[in-house]
Amino acid sequence: MANAASGMAVHDDCKLKFLELKAKRTYRFIVFKIEEKQKQVVVEKLGEPSQSYDDFTASLPADECRYAVYDFDFVTAENCQKSRIFFIAWSPDTSRVRSKMIYASSKDRLKRELDGIQVELQATDPTEMGLDVIRSRAN
Repeated sequence: MANAASGMAVHDDCKLKFLELKAKRTYRFIVFKIEEKQKQVVVEKLGEPSQSYDDFTASLPADECRYAVYDFDFVTAENCQKSRIFFIAWSPDTSRVRSKMIYASSKDRLKRELDGIQVELQATDPTEMGLDVIRSRAN
């Protein structure tokens, strides 16, 4: 069932790994990429639960688009341990126009498959998804 707008399918592995992140917290983050030749979104990288937000941001290419999911743990003002699942559309200014268009048109399709996303961020440079931004959006 490919999306008519972009023709991209979502590989089953994307959903399975997301469910593991959401339910079992097996991963800290997942980076997804579009395989243009296969016309589908696939899992590119999985982050271990022990990995940090810096490890996550370092795994995003500086000049290529990606989608990512990050499981962010934080403590509320009332001292409660909480977590939020972020969906990040990484579309750096330096990436190719065609790539930006494909990622933009396929985003909703992937998001529909990943049930349980709580916060969405769009970032074109690292400052737009800094830890301070994540913290302010988590509450």
